[in-house]
Amino acid sequence: MLEIKNLTKKYGDKIAVDDLSLEIHSGEIYGFIGHNGAGKTTTIKCCCGLMEFDSGEIYVDGISIKEDPLECKRRLSYLPDNPDLYGFMSGIKYLNFVADIYGMSVEDREEQIHKLSDMFGITEDLAQPISSYSHGMKQKLALISAFMHKPKLVLLDEPFVGLDPMAAHRMKEEMRNACKEGAAVFFSTHVLEVAEKLCDKIAIIRDGKLIISGTTEEVRGAESLEDVFLSLEEDND
Repeated sequence: MLEIKNLTKKYGDKIAVDDLSLEIHSGEIYGFIGHNGAGKTTTIKCCCGLMEFDSGEIYVDGISIKEDPLECKRRLSYLPDNPDLYGFMSGIKYLNFVADIYGMSVEDREEQIHKLSDMFGITEDLAQPISSYSHGMKQKLALISAFMHKPKLVLLDEPFVGLDPMAAHRMKEEMRNACKEGAAVFFSTHVLEVAEKLCDKIAIIRDGKLIISGTTEEVRGAESLEDVFLSLEEDND
């Protein structure tokens, strides 16, 4: 569903992502782990067509993000680490705005908005302006907008930041549900315990380079994921 081939992205002389290759298949939850500045956000922005890259190729459902970015975007959703929503809109107007972008029918959008807003506990707040929402409520609204059109690929950058424990639990359920329906989920996180329990596969990146990737069991081995990550960081010191 997502194929990253020899991706390289530079900021001036600094190489943010260095010849990175990964494959994320339908039905997989794939965790992307690394310290701040490792290249996770840059990689995800390249994958969703928000950032040009210097070399390599990215395919979404077999379609080149370079050659047909609009068609790729129709098939994916992207949730940044700090969603910038339109504060002047109410929650329901924002969700309908997103539904219009993806061409959702009235029936489908009503069903999905009702289901997901109930799941995340913000149904009673949808009539209020987004500017009145707390950070956690904005995060929940953004999550609903990311999942409601049933994308084939879900890209999430630090999605657990700002969520209360119940909302985090609901989001993990929705990630699993999306994969059961054939989608793929690729997300970055600092919460290693979540990645260890939730992910089918994991990749660890350091200074733009892929250090290790594979199934969670292969990456972890006999240790915890935290032990593996810390040992890799110590090897770099």
